[in-house]
Amino acid sequence: MKMKWIKRLLLLLGVLFAVLAVLPLFVSLDDYRPRVEQLLTEKLREPVTIKKVRLAGLPLPHVIVDGVEIGKADIKVGRIAVTPDLLSMVSDTKVIRSIDIDGLVLNQRALDRIPAWTRPDPRARPADFTVQVRTINLDSALLQLQKASFGPFDARVSLAAGGFPERADITARDGKFRAKVIPSGGKFSIEVDARGWRPPAGPPILFDELQIRGVATPNDANLSDIRAKLYGGTLSGATTIGWTKGMQLKGGYQVSGIELRDLVPLFSPKTRLSGRLTAKPVFSGNAPSAGQLQNTLKLETPFDIRDGVLQGVDISKAASSLLSKDSSGQTRFDILSGHYALDRGTQRLTGLKVASGSLAADGNVTIAPNKSLSGRINAQVGSGKLASATVPLNVSGTVESPMVLPTGASVTGAAVGTAVLGPGVGTSVGAKIGNWAEGLFGGDKKK
Repeated sequence: MKMKWIKRLLLLLGVLFAVLAVLPLFVSLDDYRPRVEQLLTEKLREPVTIKKVRLAGLPLPHVIVDGVEIGKADIKVGRIAVTPDLLSMVSDTKVIRSIDIDGLVLNQRALDRIPAWTRPDPRARPADFTVQVRTINLDSALLQLQKASFGPFDARVSLAAGGFPERADITARDGKFRAKVIPSGGKFSIEVDARGWRPPAGPPILFDELQIRGVATPNDANLSDIRAKLYGGTLSGATTIGWTKGMQLKGGYQVSGIELRDLVPLFSPKTRLSGRLTAKPVFSGNAPSAGQLQNTLKLETPFDIRDGVLQGVDISKAASSLLSKDSSGQTRFDILSGHYALDRGTQRLTGLKVASGSLAADGNVTIAPNKSLSGRINAQVGSGKLASATVPLNVSGTVESPMVLPTGASVTGAAVGTAVLGPGVGTSVGAKIGNWAEGLFGGDKKK
C-alpha cells in the first residue's frame, strides 16, 4: 500500500512539472510589454525599451524580461528573471524571491543619473500594496566609467523586510577582486581583498595584494585599515571619504621600498625615474564633485629615494661643462631626498639633496600646473675641472624635457677665467668669482 502512494505521488509530481514546462507555450505576457515600457518611462523620466516578456515554469514559475535598455543605451540588460512567491500574490505584501539580472552594462552617465531616477516622486499616488524583494543577483555585470571599466563581476545582495541590504558580496569574474558589505546598526562594514588587480579609475596601479577594512555610513566612509604590496614595496594607512555638500577626502600613508621605475610613468608617461621610495604622505581635498577633487588636492611628504637613476638630465655634466648648453643624459644617485608638496596642481620639491660618489647637490624645484620647471640646484662635482667648485644651476624646461644649466654669472666667470688662466684652474677660479660676485651684487634680488 505504501509503495502505491509513493508511485502516485511521483506521478503527480511528474504531471505538475510537465504542466509547468508546457504552460509558457500557452500563456503570453508580451502583450503587456508596451504598458510596462510606458510605466517605467514615466517613473524614470527616460525612454525604456524591452525586447520581450515571457513566462517560464521551471524550476519555479518566473517571468523573464529580455533586452532592456534605459536612456540612450546608458543601461543595457541582457536578461532579467523575476521569481515571485506565488502565495504572496494574493496579499497586500507581494514577495519577490529573487531578481536575477544577467549582462548588466552601466555607463558613467547612468551612474550619475541613478540618484535622480530613485528619488521619490511627491506627486505619485501611494500604491495599494508593497513589494518585498529578498535577493538580487547580478551575473556578468560591467561598469563603463569615463576612462576605464570595472568588471565583468558577479554580485549577490540579500535584502531585509524593509528593503535594506543585509549583505552584499561582489566578485570579479577573473577572481582578482572580492568585496563584502555587511550592514550593522546604520553602518556598513566593508572588506575588500584583491590580488593582481588594477583600480578602474585613476592611474592603473597594479596591486600585487590589496586589503581594505573600514566602515561606511550614508554620509561618509572611514577606511581605517588599508594595506598593500606593490612594485616590490609596501603601503599602509587610512583614508576618509565624505560626500555631503560635495566631496571631502583626507588620509595618510606609510610607503616603504616601492620601486619607481614602472610606477612613475603611470602618473607622468615620459618621466623616467628609478629607485626605491620611502615616504609618509598626508593629503586632503574638498570639492563640489568627485571630478573636481583632483584640482583641490593638497599633499605633502618627506621622501627618500635610494639607488636610482633620473633620466633626461645629467647634473654632473651640467656642473662640469660650464660653457656647454647640453645637460641631457642621466643622473645616477645613491640617495635623492627632500620634501614634496602638492597644492592645487603646483608641485614643490624643497630641501633637495642628491648624493652619488663624486656628486653632491642641493636645491629647490617647482613644477607648475602646466608641467613647466623652475628652480635652482647647487652642484658640486668631486672630480674633473671644477673639483672644488660649487656651481649653481638653473632648472628650466618641462617635466618631459628638463634642462639644468649654469647660471649666467657662473658661465661668464668660467669663460673669463679660462681665457686668462687657461682651462682647468682658470675655469674653476672664474666660476667661483662669478658666483661670489652674483651673491655680492644682488644675484638673489628680484629683477
